[in-house]
Amino acid sequence: MTGPRGILVFTPRKDTRRAVFDALDAEGDFALLSARDASQLAALLVDAPPLHVAVVAADGTDDIAQGLRILRARPEYATLPVVYLVADAPGSTAPADHADWLRENAVGDELVHRLRAAMAGHAPDETPPVSFAGDYRFAFDTGGAWVVANTPEGCVLESGEAMNRLCMGDGPVAGRLLRELFVLSGESTWPLPDGDGHPCVLRRGDGRDVPGEVDVRHLVDARGHRVAVGFRDLRVGQVADRALGLLAELDAFPADDEGMGATAGKVADALGLDVLALWSAFPETDGEPALVARVGERTEWPDAADIPLLQLCLHGEALSRLVEGPGVAMADPLVESLGLEAFAFLPLMDERRNVVGAMLAGSRRHVGAGRMLEVALRAVGARFAAALELRRSREQGRARGLIDPLTGLPNRLLFDDRLDTTIREAARTGERFAVLMIDLDRFKGINDTLGHAAGDQVLSAVARRLRASVRGSDTVARYAGDEFTMILRHIVKRDDVQRIAEKVVQAMELPLGLGDGSELQSTVSIGVAFFPDDALESEALLHHADEAMYGAKSLGRNNYQVYASNVDTSQQQQNELKSRLRHAVRNGELRVFYQPQVNTVSEDIVGMEALVRWEHPGLGMISPAFFIPLAETTGLIVAIGEWVLRHACEQARLWQDRYGLGLRLGVNLSAVQLMQPGLVGEVATILRETGLDPSLLELEVTESISVKTVPHLEDTLQALHALGCGIAIDDFGTGAASLDYLRRLPAGRIKIDQSFVRNIGVDPDDEAIVRSTIEMAHRLKREVVAEGVEVEEHLQFLRAQGCDELQGYLFCRPLPTPTFEKLLAERQRIVGDRLPAVTA
Repeated sequence: MTGPRGILVFTPRKDTRRAVFDALDAEGDFALLSARDASQLAALLVDAPPLHVAVVAADGTDDIAQGLRILRARPEYATLPVVYLVADAPGSTAPADHADWLRENAVGDELVHRLRAAMAGHAPDETPPVSFAGDYRFAFDTGGAWVVANTPEGCVLESGEAMNRLCMGDGPVAGRLLRELFVLSGESTWPLPDGDGHPCVLRRGDGRDVPGEVDVRHLVDARGHRVAVGFRDLRVGQVADRALGLLAELDAFPADDEGMGATAGKVADALGLDVLALWSAFPETDGEPALVARVGERTEWPDAADIPLLQLCLHGEALSRLVEGPGVAMADPLVESLGLEAFAFLPLMDERRNVVGAMLAGSRRHVGAGRMLEVALRAVGARFAAALELRRSREQGRARGLIDPLTGLPNRLLFDDRLDTTIREAARTGERFAVLMIDLDRFKGINDTLGHAAGDQVLSAVARRLRASVRGSDTVARYAGDEFTMILRHIVKRDDVQRIAEKVVQAMELPLGLGDGSELQSTVSIGVAFFPDDALESEALLHHADEAMYGAKSLGRNNYQVYASNVDTSQQQQNELKSRLRHAVRNGELRVFYQPQVNTVSEDIVGMEALVRWEHPGLGMISPAFFIPLAETTGLIVAIGEWVLRHACEQARLWQDRYGLGLRLGVNLSAVQLMQPGLVGEVATILRETGLDPSLLELEVTESISVKTVPHLEDTLQALHALGCGIAIDDFGTGAASLDYLRRLPAGRIKIDQSFVRNIGVDPDDEAIVRSTIEMAHRLKREVVAEGVEVEEHLQFLRAQGCDELQGYLFCRPLPTPTFEKLLAERQRIVGDRLPAVTA
């Protein structure tokens, strides 16, 4: 066979196509053709391109089946070999009567080998692969250890690297008999029939047997009868179970020296470690790293400067020898003196990827599941890093007089500073947040009857309960005496705050334990005020929360109340803002900012969202969270929306002509705009006059807009889609859209609301919502954009879940037009021709 071999990639999943292309990118003798659906495949086959093998998604959909029928109907492809890709989800299987398949998670390692083997069987002039395992790798897509043996003797012909590591020290695996290598449970005997999950024990020469199970596959062809056996080490699951249980408990441990030591002991017990040690090392300190916790060997350890691997770790390098096998030689006097056979030095980093410490975890023997153990240790390390940061903050706060010495919470001075900072950020971003004033009921009686020592114990216990009742992004402070305050950020609905207030009230109803073993009950009264609804300044906001708190006391205590603002004052403020907004439209005070949207895998810019801002000559930049609702109630949103759409389309066309990137432009449509009968004609006119390709315009509609609020919503969106525009559902998760509603709308993209994304790593419920939204959208063949991506943890979680695109401060804030153009120019300068032009 001469010339490049043609490979057809037929799958609706963009991430799978990318994985296939990445796997074949280094192979210069392949010519790749890609189709996402049956209609595109039919168009692709019109010119009868030379194909030698096809890679097809085995998702069982009618569209895939139709595409295969189209392919097989052409005589030249009637016998084209096909390698099927099976999804990673449990229960996914290959098509009936098709043995040539592998799972998507094995594409990077196995696809090239499988394609060459398939083409070898199709073209006699190809040299067949030497490895027997080429016929069986589809059976080992779980990443387990494997062997290939002959039959009926069961003599091992070939073994994989994982099996070689498991049997390290036993001599070569090849040549051993299956019945000697795998001792089956119960009455089972070799040879086993095809099947999965046969329980057994892997017999090692050093006497440390490994519990597990085997999957068996048979193949009979011209080269004889062979059997492949894939072994799964059940210790991996045991480590995973222990790790999950451990992580669920770690938040209960405080960040002081005693708490860090207790946490380290819990980790060592749960993961079967002989040694676990933590060092604290902050960039701003010039001293030697401090050993803050140690479990295991109690002999004197060398100074940190005399531990070479620790020094490398403190420079950000992770050093691991947890997986069995020879690995990389890493000499270190501490490791040698402790006699550690398996160990890892892991750097502890904050969210900005600065090293704040190091962790040593080690065992005097390999316990198996080394890779899973390392994953668990990295998760534990993130908790330790957060604890070290909290410790540093408290130490710095105490040094500056900003931390309450009794409870360890921020004091009034630090709280006031954080509140002012939160208000400034919220005014810029349009965020809503709540302030809670919390007062202990009848606390004076506790001090008078039980003494101040008991009162201090009550205050410390209350502080712990308050801290446990809120998220990590929220602030809890001791404001004065028996008064506590909270800042609850990233509020979507007022009901969310009221649920938290109710949760605090209920938590305080439980008896508090004192040091002498006695118990007492101390309830609280809570007042709640919202920014910007109730006040725009910190002093007024706290005053309103205080008024609401006294309202709760007047109603019998042990409850919460929300501040009720004066209707006349609020109405007057709204009228003034409406008048200024009309002035803003008339005098050109509106600006369009652009925030990039990036591909999750490449992190390259693929789109941008146009965001309107109001630049008041006296008040400065005003967030749309303040003026958009007023614009909708007054009808000004129609004029504002038309201006934003035209201005953004003109700018997008200029950038397309200048850079040729094909960036998708997202523009929001409000419910008022969607009710305008001339909206479709207006959009068509703007596209025609600006010359922007309709496929580059994506119109965003919030999930809360329904057919009830906009009667002809579906017809309007279908007409906009017919123009060639894309449709996206914005703020997904905050409304109550049904699956049928989503299915009927012509939306090709779903944007997950930032309130859920920001809680990744903080709230498991929100993580579950994000995970299920991505899965649901992909099943509906919609792509997903996650908004509010702010830290690296968000990126890694969303990338692991297969989210298509990301938007947020981790990559870039919304930028004015000149600054965004500089960003595009810089991208062009750095990337040049190395990346293909982005298409919508």
